[in-house]
Amino acid sequence: MTNGDALFAEIDPLFRPRSVAIVGLPQGMKTGKLFLLALQDMGFPGPIYPVNPKAGTIDGLPCYSSISEIDEPVDLAIVLVARHLAPVVVQECAARGVRGAVLFTAGYRETGTEEGRRIEREMVDTARAAGMRLFGPNCMGIYAPRTGLSFFPGLSRQPGHLGLISHSGSLANILGRQAPEKGLAFSKAVSLGNEADLQSADFLSYFACDPETKVIGGYLEGIRDGSYFVRSLKAAAARKPVVLWRVGLTPEGGRAASSHTGALAGSHRIWHGLMKQCGAVTVFGWEAWVDTMMAFYLLPPAPGGRVAIISGPGGLAVSAAEAVGRYGLQMAEFSGQTRQRLAEHVPPTGTSLANPVDVSLTAHMDMNIFIQAADLVAADPGVDAVAVIGSGLDENTNNQYVNGMIRAQKNSGKPFLIVAIPGMPPDSGRSFCQAGVPFFDTAEKAMAAYSRVWAYYSGPGPDFS
Repeated sequence: MTNGDALFAEIDPLFRPRSVAIVGLPQGMKTGKLFLLALQDMGFPGPIYPVNPKAGTIDGLPCYSSISEIDEPVDLAIVLVARHLAPVVVQECAARGVRGAVLFTAGYRETGTEEGRRIEREMVDTARAAGMRLFGPNCMGIYAPRTGLSFFPGLSRQPGHLGLISHSGSLANILGRQAPEKGLAFSKAVSLGNEADLQSADFLSYFACDPETKVIGGYLEGIRDGSYFVRSLKAAAARKPVVLWRVGLTPEGGRAASSHTGALAGSHRIWHGLMKQCGAVTVFGWEAWVDTMMAFYLLPPAPGGRVAIISGPGGLAVSAAEAVGRYGLQMAEFSGQTRQRLAEHVPPTGTSLANPVDVSLTAHMDMNIFIQAADLVAADPGVDAVAVIGSGLDENTNNQYVNGMIRAQKNSGKPFLIVAIPGMPPDSGRSFCQAGVPFFDTAEKAMAAYSRVWAYYSGPGPDFS
């Protein structure tokens, strides 16, 4: 068994616990109660054991005074107790044979004190001596829809193929809530906090081997073991797209990251060069991160950088063409046959049959113009991807537009990038994304995301991060 196989065998059961104990579960509606509500909301199929010595029952579940009093096996523990009590709970979990523990409790390395660092080390030493693994401290833990695990109520039960690594529990929650609108669904997600034991590199290795994960996303505030991280990232990026958003690369961000999870600052230049060497996709900022993960998740492998643009508004067509050049893509050249057939369907007044195809205001009232133009352009062998900027003028025509573009993409099999027009019905984007067609707020965001997909599948390309 290789080291990677051994790590996978150690981590995978943590996503599939038969039972969960919540140690320090509060009786009232306090923060820790979210963990119970999240498991119940997700439909966790196994027993949940509340541990609270001051309560007989919580929400109808019998309570235990300590984890050692639970007669049945406990696979996963969620630890919510006060900072000074957590080491004792970790010792009890280790003695009880618990396989993994999520340490929500904070107040350790991120405080910058030697005492905080010492207590973290002691908990890790206790866990490792017993063969137990720790998430955190200062983290939310695990979200795995297939097995009923969740760290917040209201997250989707729909399993998917995005594996998420996050140093921030709140960002993991926000992404989990936004994901259905973007057509994303998770294989597993982990909030790692301080990474006292399990770290991002472990989960890069795990997700690289996980058959349920097709795309890996990461929000990172620091790197604990540089050489191990690089080895894991190279191996993962060689098998699957890895989209990383790293913060703490400026003095201001570094100070914020240090106070959040105790992470050390880094250099923007060094980080970006390292990501290129490893074959990872690096982005900066929330919107770029989400857009890029969506593009990798929904688009087929990008065959090339030749983009065709179809637009109703002429000005947005021009800005889209400019974005094509800015991000190292090319404007596709149409064949004579494509131009001839476009002329049969696109009105001659105020339009253009070159690329961009300007279908004018008329197309917003007659959806057939948009749909036929999309079919014809996508069929051209000189076109690798199609960007469409349009909408209907009312609910009926907008539905025709949405369904027509989805159908055109499915018929062609080529990447389609749908770009919003201000004033579109708010559910349009969700409809596209849930049908597997990515939807972007602007053409600039669409081309930035597509350029990253193309560069990943075609090898090293222009640097436009």
